[in-house]
This record gives sequence, structure tokens and C-alpha cells, in this order.
Amino acid sequence: MALEQLSEVVLRCQTVPENAYTTEDYDVFTVAGRTCIEEGNSLQLLSIVLDEKNQEMVRCMGWNLLPPLIQVLLKKEDKHLAHCLAIFNHLIEVCQPKELLIGLLEQLEHDDPDTIAKSLLLLLNPLQKLLLCLGVRKASSLGMALSTVLEQLCKLPVPATKEQEEDDVFSLCRCCSELSSFIRPFVEEARQNRSRGESGAGGQMMGDMERALPESEDELRTELLKFCMQVLSRVLLAVQLRDQDTLPESPLRDFACSILLSLRSIGESLPALVHRPLLRHRQIPGFLEEEVRYPKESLACASHLLFVHHLLADMFPTVYSPVYCVRANMEHICLLLSRPEESRIQKGLELYEKTLVRVEDCGLSVDLLELRSFLSVPQNLVKVMTICPHQHLRGKGLKAFQLSINKFNTEAKYKFFQLMLKTSNHSGVEGYVIKNIKNQIDSALKVGGSNPWFGGLHLLPLLRSVLKLPDGPETDLLQHMDRIMEALNLLRYLVIRDKVTENQTGIWAELYKIEDTFLKPLRVGINMSRAHYERELLITKEDKKSKAKEPSVSVSVGDEKLPSMTTDTHIQALHSALHTFDMIESVLVRIEELIEVKESS
Repeated sequence: MALEQLSEVVLRCQTVPENAYTTEDYDVFTVAGRTCIEEGNSLQLLSIVLDEKNQEMVRCMGWNLLPPLIQVLLKKEDKHLAHCLAIFNHLIEVCQPKELLIGLLEQLEHDDPDTIAKSLLLLLNPLQKLLLCLGVRKASSLGMALSTVLEQLCKLPVPATKEQEEDDVFSLCRCCSELSSFIRPFVEEARQNRSRGESGAGGQMMGDMERALPESEDELRTELLKFCMQVLSRVLLAVQLRDQDTLPESPLRDFACSILLSLRSIGESLPALVHRPLLRHRQIPGFLEEEVRYPKESLACASHLLFVHHLLADMFPTVYSPVYCVRANMEHICLLLSRPEESRIQKGLELYEKTLVRVEDCGLSVDLLELRSFLSVPQNLVKVMTICPHQHLRGKGLKAFQLSINKFNTEAKYKFFQLMLKTSNHSGVEGYVIKNIKNQIDSALKVGGSNPWFGGLHLLPLLRSVLKLPDGPETDLLQHMDRIMEALNLLRYLVIRDKVTENQTGIWAELYKIEDTFLKPLRVGINMSRAHYERELLITKEDKKSKAKEPSVSVSVGDEKLPSMTTDTHIQALHSALHTFDMIESVLVRIEELIEVKESS
């Protein structure tokens, strides 16, 4: 029935001019043609499609046959595959490009990853052929195609392990390789356009050269630039690339290289992309605004590829000083560390570490702390170290935090410690900073140590920030235990190490203030806290004895109710708290004894 209907409409259309086809003709051809494919009459349909007398009709209407044809091609095992492939190839050759492009792009849109991968691998090559036939006005069509392809590519799962990438279990690797081949001729065309523009510009600045390009050629370059930037931020930023020692053959690494090479080919300077935060932004001709043309996440990804994975390192100038590279990358690092995704945080930490290791110890001056990014990155690092759910990233964050301390000069370390004590709002971080302060003081006190910032008058303001209780005697000693213990350890060290007669650190002149603002309030706080917890322990034990069944204790932190705690667990927690108070007090008593001995001698 469908074949008969198709034959009838074909005979009728053979006698009708192209622009006289009716809506009914289109509808009958579409429905009957699709039904023929679905019912297995593809051989008869092929003969109709190839018939010379039907070419005008096929050129206008043939693209409507794409959906069932592509379904057969995706299945591969269909016995009519050869006939359907021949029909498909003929349609690609003769159909009107505009309708054909829309039809092909519609067939790319899926939600199932397996179908997405198969569709991309099937249709990228036909799409390329079609776009290459469009001539100089292809830019907007290419942009539409690249946008659709990228949207589908982003739906494919990213391989999480080396084995998944080797086996390409999600077909992302093959799709990326095909996509590299897909854009290659368009990148080459843009490169040739740029070469002609450069020769015509006679050595003028890049901005003048861009204005000299014909509008269609500039649009092609713009669409490719937009695509490469989107690939960096939406695909490669989520991918964990592996080095050659781990994975000698990596399609994803090759894909990343091809994107950077494409950017270079269309006239983008890799150093300018990476160092863009330091460059004075200038008006760039074209319809894309600065943030659209150069998205910050894309630039951060490019920097990570260059500095961490050393992709295209042979094309990146080595004249930039390590300190300059740190400055250039700080905004990229800040952006990556501020994101919640594991892949972003990891890349931010890797980029920070790789740029810092090239700097000599004490090679970063205090002037850099006046830059916003040099203040924001440590604050983001604190969040990674304290609230990131991934333990390995918290560990890497602490390593990067210490590395950054090592790279600051002594004055910068001093200002950095002041900043962290004021802004971190985390006892563990404050304790870690205080431990570093102790190390710097120890270095300054050694024979030949020249470090005026951690001795004498400079040191006292920093010591005052360390040797105090955040809320006086009412300070929650358990919450602030890390800070308090490190502060006590620092004070004990100073009392032992610095002689009263020399007073190199100024501690002995400041001691009466420290006793009033730190030691005495701490003693009161210990007594108050111990009395409260001993009373709570007594009540809890009495409650346990008075009840036959073991009750549970409800505990809340802020507005969040934690899981119920058994009475025995509650008693254990109270004992642990009392042990902490005893530990703090033992150090405090030791300091008081040392002070008394030193002053009396």
C-alpha cells in the first residue's frame, strides 16, 4: 500500500515544476517513503530515489526520509542496511543543504548515551561533507552544527579510570577523535584566511588585521573560537587527563592537544590566553563580548593543560618568569577552587602546585598580597581543607597551603599569617598557622638568622593575635582546642628558648599582658568548662541508673538534629571532653612553672 502511494505521488510530481509541489505531495511522499523503509521495501525505494526523472523531487523532499533511514543505520544488523545506506548517501549528495542540515541535526538529539555516541559517529562525516559544500557563507551553519554536537557530547559519561579510557566504555574517546577530524578542514580554512589577512595587512597589529578580514571569514573564525572555548570549559575541564607514563596512548589527551592547536591556528596566542587576567583588556571587533569570547573557565582549563600536562609546551615561550606565571594563573586557580565539582577543585590544586614549585622559596614578595587573587586563593584553600567531602583533596589542599607559605618572603609570611588568623574562622587552620609562626620564630632565633619580622617589636603584634581567647573565659575550649593547644605550645617554646636577659622576641616584656589576656582567662575557662561537664556527666550517669531501658540522647548542632546518641556514647564523649581540659591544663601548668623558674633565676 505504501509503495503504491509512493509510486503515485512520484509519477505525479515528475510532471510538476519544483515550486509547484503541494503540501499534500510532501505529506504523502514523507509518510509513504518512511513506511517503505520500515516495512523493508528499501530496494524499491532506492530505485525510485536514484531514478534520474525523480531528482528534483528527491532534492526537495528527500531529507524527510532521514529519521527511519538513520534508525536502520544505527542498528547495523538490519538486512536492508546496504540499501538504506545507499539511499542515505544519495540524499546527502542531492538534497537541499539547509533542510538536510536541519534534518541531520535533529537526528543527533538523544538522551541515551549509547545512542548519542552511535549517532555522532554515524553523522559527523556526512555533516562535514554537507558544510564544506556551503562555501564562504557556512559560518552560521557550522556554528549551529557545532553547538548541537557539543550539547550531545556533554551528555556522555567521562571515564573515571585509566581502564575505562583504554576500553572507551562510554565511546567518549572515539567521539572526541571524530570531532577533531570534523573541525580540521574548517580550522585550516580559517588559518588560510588569517594568513591572507596577515599578508594583506602588511605587518599591522592583530586588531587591524581582524578588521581587514571579510565578514564571512571573521564569522568562521569566531564560531570556531566559541566552540573551542566551550569544549575547554564543558568537556575537558571535567576530564582527568593521564600523562604518557600512565597511559601512552590517550585519545582524550590528543583531543585536548587538537583544541589548543586549533586555537593557535585561528590566531589565538596561547600565552595571551593564559595571561589574559594580567593584560589590559581592549576592544575587540566582532559580535562577541569579552566574557563570551573568552570565558574564564575556558581560560583556566587552557592554563591547566599547558602548565600541568605541558601540552604544546614546545610552542609556549619560556621567557616568562615563574613569579609572573604565578600571578597570571592566580585568577584561574581562584576560579577553579571556588567551584564545588571535584574535577574543578583538583585542577585548581594541581595548577597552583605546578606554578608554585617553579618559584624559589621566599621568592614571592609582600606586594603580591595587595592583589585580590592572592587573598582569595588562600581563603578558597581553607574551604577545600575544611569542608571538601573528598579526603584526598583536603590533603592536597593542605599541601598547597604549606607550599604557598614556603614561597612567600618573610614579610609576606608575616602579613599572610595575620590575614589567616583574622579570616580563616577555623581552629584547625589557625592552629596550623600558629605552628608555622613558631617555625619562623625558631629560624629567626638561630645563630646567623636574619628575620626581623619574627623577632622584637615586629613580632609582638602577631603574638597578641595568637595569645588570646576568641571569647575570653566563655570560649568554647573544645571547638577551639587546636588553636589553643598550638598557642600554648608556642608560648612554652618562647619561654624556654628566649632568655629573660636577651628577650629577643619581646615575650618577657609582654608577659604581664599575656597573663591578663590569655593565661588567666584560660584558667577560668578550664575551671568553668570542667565544672559544667562534670555536672553533666553526673546527671547522665544517674539517669542511666534510674531507667531500665537504655535511652538515647538527642543532640543538635545549630538547627540540624544529629542522629540519636546512646547514653554510653554520651558518657564516653563527656569523659573525652574532660580529658581534653586536663591536657590543656597540664600544658598551662607547665608554662606557669617555667615562667616562675625563669623569673626567679
